Amino acid sequence: MSTATKNLLEGVVTFLIGLPLWLFAGDVDVPVVTLTKVGVVMMCVGGVLVATGLYQSVRASGVNR
Repeated sequence: MSTATKNLLEGVVTFLIGLPLWLFAGDVDVPVVTLTKVGVVMMCVGGVLVATGLYQSVRASGVNR
């Protein structure tokens, strides 16, 4: 499995874990962190990983302008 594929897969999984935290964990009280904020951060990290994986896959395919 290439690095681009790993980044795409990891990004999608991270985003999909962060989404329910952001949507449904507002009423859960955790002493140190707010789970909704953790969900937003996970979705941002997942989005960056997906973008990186897409960039790497386009770059590896040799598409030139």
